[in-house]
Amino acid sequence: MEARPVLWIVVPCYNEEKVLPLTAPMFLKKLSQLAEDGKISRNSRVLFVNDGSGDRTWEIIRQLAEEHEECLGICQSRNRGHQNAVLAGLMEAKDRCDITISIDCDGQDDLNAMDEMVEKYLQGAEVVYGVRSRRETDTWFKRTTALAFYRLMHGMGAEVVYNHADYRLISAKVLQHLADFEEVNIFLRGMVPLVGFPAETVYYERNVRLAGKSHYPLRKMIALAFNGITSLSVKPITLITTFGIGFSLVGLILMIWAVIQAILGNTVAGWTSTVCIICLLGGIQLISLGVLGQYIGKTYLETKHRPRYIISARTWEKETRRWIEDDSPRERTEEKQT
Repeated sequence: MEARPVLWIVVPCYNEEKVLPLTAPMFLKKLSQLAEDGKISRNSRVLFVNDGSGDRTWEIIRQLAEEHEECLGICQSRNRGHQNAVLAGLMEAKDRCDITISIDCDGQDDLNAMDEMVEKYLQGAEVVYGVRSRRETDTWFKRTTALAFYRLMHGMGAEVVYNHADYRLISAKVLQHLADFEEVNIFLRGMVPLVGFPAETVYYERNVRLAGKSHYPLRKMIALAFNGITSLSVKPITLITTFGIGFSLVGLILMIWAVIQAILGNTVAGWTSTVCIICLLGGIQLISLGVLGQYIGKTYLETKHRPRYIISARTWEKETRRWIEDDSPRERTEEKQT
């Protein structure tokens, strides 16, 4: 009989004290159901990743780990962002399981899609993307900006799956190769397709958030899109070069026209057109310098080789937990003096 795969569900958490008590039992129930159906091993686990939360999220994760053998948790030393939190969980799981499924903590992603994800893995897929079938729960503005986001990503040369966020199954084999991607600027939606291997898609409907508030407002979505484009493609620099050549040709033509007019003795006021051209070219130059600065800044950060995340505690490291929970700085000082 073929061994059942060990599944780790990776759940990034940031200030989720309101929603975590609601969704954690749902993750455990789904894990148990998959094991009872014979699709995964009973040694499967749910790994919660605390992304430097400022509320009781880590305390709740520790309590879950104490009450349920299937629950594990790791804590980052500070908030590093959603993508780094997901990566930290995946890298922690890659040597301890056969497959991982990353999913947000808010309960919006349909857990029943995991059944089909595991089925497709058993049929040979190494990566299974969870893709939203529709966006009726979103506002018109959210749907419009999301569509523009994916079209912009494709237009800029970034390989992403339409309507896919970070709900996906990845095999341990793929994770071993993903670990070779050492860049500091992380955009997993574009990095995972670059690894390759057979991939499938599972469609599901997304629900409204169970509790709490979203941690991804429009400002962060725009920043995520820009980070994804500049991390995966150099096409913006190519576009800047194209615009530069185009405007140079137009400028050359206007210069020739101005010389001819001067020779013919025609006087043209041209103040408005001159100001407009200067303002337009000045704006384009500033935007171009900004884009180039982003690439230079990313290159600067990459050369430092700083860690993408730092795990300060793990629920299964009892010595670490005892130091965090029981020892106060005063007690440790007194012990050292003794």
